[in-house]
Amino acid sequence: MIKNYLLLIFLLSSASIFSQEIYFTTGKNYTKYLYKDANLQVNPNIQSGTGNFYEIGFTKPLINKKILYSLGLSLNDYNAIGGNSANSYRWDTQYLGLQGGLMYQFYSYKTNSKNSIDFLVKTALNASSLIYGKQEVNGIYYDLMHQKEFSGIILESSAGLMVKYNIPSFGGLSLGYDFCQSINITNSLKEKLSFRTNQLELGVHFNIN
Repeated sequence: MIKNYLLLIFLLSSASIFSQEIYFTTGKNYTKYLYKDANLQVNPNIQSGTGNFYEIGFTKPLINKKILYSLGLSLNDYNAIGGNSANSYRWDTQYLGLQGGLMYQFYSYKTNSKNSIDFLVKTALNASSLIYGKQEVNGIYYDLMHQKEFSGIILESSAGLMVKYNIPSFGGLSLGYDFCQSINITNSLKEKLSFRTNQLELGVHFNIN
């Protein structure tokens, strides 16, 4: 997996020769843990947590300028809190991943002769693995790196919307929203954990000639 990340970084660094646009996005993750124990019982005491995310990559048109594909490197925090009258819990995790996606521009509004605002729908698939994970139970911290519910390969599908203000002199600025559903495809235990995330993002885009 690490070799794949290094290869992607090399591809991103050389993609400027061929790609139309380099982008950087960041924002907030609002994540709900969906946990089932060995008896398939859901823990009702887990609450949503917040975290950051970062993504860098490139986009390029396919058949026409309305349909684009993207390839990027992502870093996501998937956090949660929980507890009851006797115990308190907290989970802090970071996942490094590879992401590929498609975008469709369904409407464009010209603000003047040069600038425009594009409205896009998008979908993506992300494969990631845990690079940092801690669980706090009543002030005591535990390592999650070797816990099968959290480690292994996390596959995340997402769908969302993006509004992009195009500035031809350099690229553009964007605001977006994604709904993401993540599952662990390598966990063979009866205990299962998945993530459901609402993601708000701000992006900066740079044109490449």
